[in-house]
Amino acid sequence: MAGMNEPLKVGAVVITMGNRPAELQDLLDSVAKQQGPEVEVAVVGNGSPLPVLPEGVRTAELPENLGIPGGRNAGIELFGPDAADVDVVLFLDDDGLLPGDDTAELVRAAFAADPQLGIISFRIADPDTGVTQRRHVPRLRAADPMRNSRVTTFLGGACAVRSAVIQQVGPLPAEFFYAHEETDLAWRALDAGWLIDYRSDLVLHHPATSPARHAVYHRMVARNRVWLARRNLPWLLVPVYLGVWFALTLLRRPSGPALRAWLGGFREGWATPCGERRPMKWRTVWRLTRLGRPPII
Repeated sequence: MAGMNEPLKVGAVVITMGNRPAELQDLLDSVAKQQGPEVEVAVVGNGSPLPVLPEGVRTAELPENLGIPGGRNAGIELFGPDAADVDVVLFLDDDGLLPGDDTAELVRAAFAADPQLGIISFRIADPDTGVTQRRHVPRLRAADPMRNSRVTTFLGGACAVRSAVIQQVGPLPAEFFYAHEETDLAWRALDAGWLIDYRSDLVLHHPATSPARHAVYHRMVARNRVWLARRNLPWLLVPVYLGVWFALTLLRRPSGPALRAWLGGFREGWATPCGERRPMKWRTVWRLTRLGRPPII
């Protein structure tokens, strides 16, 4: 860990399924070009073998796919228990790219300037068009992706997390496998007194995609939404949060197969263990509301 007058030590965690070796190498090249002290890199083969990687990269090849949060947690452990070897962990998608060479330095400066800042969410932009999809702006008022703001969640594949947050509230919820794991960590961090910022000047290039490209998308989104509420909300708010979400989903008129998968996930979320329940304080509920995202939406 960095001393009081030393620059913060930054590590980057990348998980890969082994199907994008060229994109992975481009990402690692963009990390290696960052100004300032070298960014330590950990690459996790999530149920797949790793390609030949540059010397010095920390690696782990998992025998099975543990999902996005499980894979990222394995990467965190490559920096020691709870990422003790670094001060900040970047989570970067393996098909992303850091277009600027000052990203790590901007991250160091942001965390050094604000001891309460726990997480920074980057802006994701399509490399060809420069467009940021609305879903990639982690707030309700998402029309202007260039506006920086305090937020209540973050983007899991384009972010920076202070190691102290992980040490205090724990890592990502591995049982989620895919979807909403970032919000689970964000709510726990906010409940512990940390702040989360969205920064438009910290950019990850990533091709515009639809999350529904994943076959399990609708089921896991529904299941994990229920788990998220059961794990983190005061019981009084659980039916309100899920009721609002249920109504909004129906208003979007999903296709028949999508609706069936979604309803199956909703039932699964109630019928299966969700992990440890740690309901947030009512003070945190009010804090989320003041930030523009009350935990019923």
